[in-house]
Amino acid sequence: MFAIKDFLRTEVVPALGCTEPGAVALATARARKEIGSEEIKRIEVDVSPNIYKNGYAVGIPGVKDLKGNAVAAALGAICGKSEYGLEALKCCDISDIKKAMQLVKAGLVTVSPNFSKSGVYVKVTIITDKRTCSCFIEDRHDNITKIMMDGKLILSKRKRLPVIQNSEKASIFDAIKNMTFNELTSLLNDIDDEDIKYIYEGIKMNMAVAHIGLDPDNDYGLGVGKTIFKMIKSDDFSALPLKIKAYAAAAADARMAGISKPVMSSAGSGNHGITAILPVYLVADFYKKTMEETAKAVALGHLTTSFLKSRTGRLSPICGCTVAAGAGAAAGITYLLSQDMTKVEDAIEIHVSNLIGMICDGAKDTCALKVGTGAYEAYTAAMIALEKNGHDIPRGIIGETLEETVDNMAELSNKGMKNVDTIIISLLQNNIS
Repeated sequence: MFAIKDFLRTEVVPALGCTEPGAVALATARARKEIGSEEIKRIEVDVSPNIYKNGYAVGIPGVKDLKGNAVAAALGAICGKSEYGLEALKCCDISDIKKAMQLVKAGLVTVSPNFSKSGVYVKVTIITDKRTCSCFIEDRHDNITKIMMDGKLILSKRKRLPVIQNSEKASIFDAIKNMTFNELTSLLNDIDDEDIKYIYEGIKMNMAVAHIGLDPDNDYGLGVGKTIFKMIKSDDFSALPLKIKAYAAAAADARMAGISKPVMSSAGSGNHGITAILPVYLVADFYKKTMEETAKAVALGHLTTSFLKSRTGRLSPICGCTVAAGAGAAAGITYLLSQDMTKVEDAIEIHVSNLIGMICDGAKDTCALKVGTGAYEAYTAAMIALEKNGHDIPRGIIGETLEETVDNMAELSNKGMKNVDTIIISLLQNNIS
């Protein structure tokens, strides 16, 4: 069994830019580190359909108006620092961007979807006149599992990161899949001052990006957050749900446009982190909750997000920002205002029932619309759960227990929507053919 501290440091970490091209940049940076300063002849990027789709049209941090996995790979090779993990591109400058774009424009970077892979899978191969180096990332966006030089294995790690205690072969993410919701949320009892401080670092990080997205002097993406914020005419209870939607969408506006600021992620995704954190914090701020009360509620949001994602997988056809992280926010808000875990479970099921059909068609500026929707509907689900009495009978995907409901959700995503990513990638490729 792992501790809340282990969970937070594994499932809740800073991420610069979208985590899919971030993983591509990280793998490329590591391959480049191994191969040295030799002139690059070609960079080949082989990724799962999920990574291909989510990195296809999203902004790259610090690179104004440039998007996509190919740009991320080129930057990773020119200026990426693998020791920074998912923030591998944080030290890039204008000259680095020019060099990277020369590689892209010369057609030296290719990105291909590998339909035999699923979830998080990245293989980057750098080819020079003398050597060929490949770096693999699997399961987690920052989990480098293997490096090969000229066909020989030079680094091999267990595919999954070890749990801190007892099981060497399982990861925290895997362990969550085998836990009940009550078992997982019991970790809240062990939160200490260090954990509270860490959770607040994430709150401050994501609020800072939201404020940038709301700044009228900035122009990021579709400006979803700023547009919604203009609709707010008061600062009372009635304005709270719109404020939640505006802040969450604004953070996604800035992030999807490639702002050079990290956000605190949740379950491997920065947008998940925005959705899971900001609604809970804004409700806590409105009701003047203590730091400990707020941190526990945000932590529950992260635990809930990972609980759902452990069933569907890190990446899935269903939009995890709205469904999984939104359920996390609903759980956190409900807990914050009631401390009633029965109502928390009700809120999760209400939220999932509402948004289960929202698909992920790749990371891009319109993700701000979905993040805003997930945040707003999380608040709505929490309010309904707080008002209702008793548990609904099973209907639709709702089962007898929360675990059954989430398993039903995962079956719909993993089996019922198994062809969605293939179709979306075909549509993406047709757009450039």
